[in-house]
Amino acid sequence: MLDLGFVSAILPNKSLDEVLAFAQKEHFACIEVMCWPSENADTRRYAGVSHISVDALSHDELLALKDKLANQPVKISALGYYPNPMDPDEKQASFYRNHIKKIIKAASDLGIGNVNTFVGRDFTKNIDYNISKFKEVWPEIIDLADSLNIKIGIENCPMFFSDDEWPGGKNLATTPKIWDQLFSIIPSNNFGLNYDPSHMVWQMMDYLYPIYAYKEKLHHIHLKDVKVYHDKLNQVGILANPLEYHSPKIPGLGDINWGSFISALNDVRYRGPIVIEVEDKAYEGSDEDIVKAIRSARNHLNQFLP
Repeated sequence: MLDLGFVSAILPNKSLDEVLAFAQKEHFACIEVMCWPSENADTRRYAGVSHISVDALSHDELLALKDKLANQPVKISALGYYPNPMDPDEKQASFYRNHIKKIIKAASDLGIGNVNTFVGRDFTKNIDYNISKFKEVWPEIIDLADSLNIKIGIENCPMFFSDDEWPGGKNLATTPKIWDQLFSIIPSNNFGLNYDPSHMVWQMMDYLYPIYAYKEKLHHIHLKDVKVYHDKLNQVGILANPLEYHSPKIPGLGDINWGSFISALNDVRYRGPIVIEVEDKAYEGSDEDIVKAIRSARNHLNQFLP
């Protein structure tokens, strides 16, 4: 059935062994492990966390880690890294793309079938420009994934939350219309979605529709809730910076009906990982708050799982 886990980014100060031990203690089946560059300077919230430093481990060290992980009851659902691979700074974008390739190769060495990331976007340019850029830079990445039989899950977050991401956001893969274009350009079965329903809610879209329409493209699922403050939305409108009218929440404390969501996943016979992503500012005060957030989300979701 569905394997419930969480994203390791919420536990940045714990080692991989400690994260796995915590997951086992709290009765999780899996975790998505963050793999940012070992000397990363990204200060965005929840970015920069590396529980497996793929750029610092040799092939033999990765194989040794694979053997160690094989004895773990908690499995790794995916390796995650969420930069902007189509950044307008081509030097920076090239660095991001090269690190994605390192993660794909590491996933193969570790026997992990999924890598999650963003498509990226030049946020200063329109969609047509970015579609053309996607045609230039992404086929090579997916060719590598195809050669190693690794699934690439693209999260659907627009990455428009702060003024430096205005006006277009830093991730192109935000809507079904755009997904159709990307999947047409790269029709690989390994190129799909790491679907997060919360991003559809604040875009005023049906968060269940993609489950049915893209059931063959669901490689991985993020469980994050969101609360839209309609009084604020009525003041600023949908063209405002999105954080002016909504806030990420843990599952059970926002606007998503998780019973309906899990039911839809079961309808389409999805049998992959579903992992909690904690980005709720109400639970950032301490390590104790973070643990409470993970447990609260788990407890809410468990009522819909066998």
